[in-house]
Amino acid sequence: MEIVILPSAAEVGLLAARKISQLVTRKPDAVLGLATGSSPLAIYAALAAHVRDGSLDTSRVSGFALDEYVGIPAEHPESYAAVIHREVTVPLRLDPARVQVPDGRAADVEQACERYEEAIRAAGGVDLQILGIGANGHVGFNEPTSSFASRTRIKTLTERTRADNARFFDTPDEVPTHCLTQGLGTISEARELLLVAQGPQKAAAVAAAVEGPVTSMCPASILQHHRRVTLVVDEAAAADLKLADYYRWTYANKPAWQQL
Repeated sequence: MEIVILPSAAEVGLLAARKISQLVTRKPDAVLGLATGSSPLAIYAALAAHVRDGSLDTSRVSGFALDEYVGIPAEHPESYAAVIHREVTVPLRLDPARVQVPDGRAADVEQACERYEEAIRAAGGVDLQILGIGANGHVGFNEPTSSFASRTRIKTLTERTRADNARFFDTPDEVPTHCLTQGLGTISEARELLLVAQGPQKAAAVAAAVEGPVTSMCPASILQHHRRVTLVVDEAAAADLKLADYYRWTYANKPAWQQL
């Protein structure tokens, strides 16, 4: 696990976007795992700027969203199908046919989850999974006590997660109570993981994920077992890391050819 600590949230997005751009340049048909929420927005904005100036071609890139609310209308601006279309597919000029989101409106939810797993496998798996982290350590919507072997499934959102997401809705009561999410087992099968976090509200979760025990009470701690993980965080999100100075020194002294 490589931890990169940067001065500002804006720099987090720029560096993470550079890493993704490097992947797409090497592999134009890369498969990306797409996170929603506020954490990755700066990444998508930076990638879109590269697409607009002609320095990055994403026309062959495929994407799989991490999650979707259950029961929310597809046309609702905060459905993740709508968010991914608005924040990723259109600005990055992706082929909409190559971008998939779990079907939270399916009559048979379990079958929809199985189809989603099959689609990821059929695409050859995810090359790089973008992740955020919740204040309680969740990734995707894998709340505390989620199984490390879990696959795409329906989950009940905790009150804390619903409260955190209420800012995206007109009233707290509008926040859905259930979602479909890729499981921790599904996420762990991505060839590379890239987690970004910004702000003091994420500091405790980042420290638990990086330096705490591997435990289902902090789902993000499973990242410690993955062979290729990069965490890019700002100073505020790094505030509780005991080895922050070591991480800064390690990154500053990497050979130039290893720099992101």
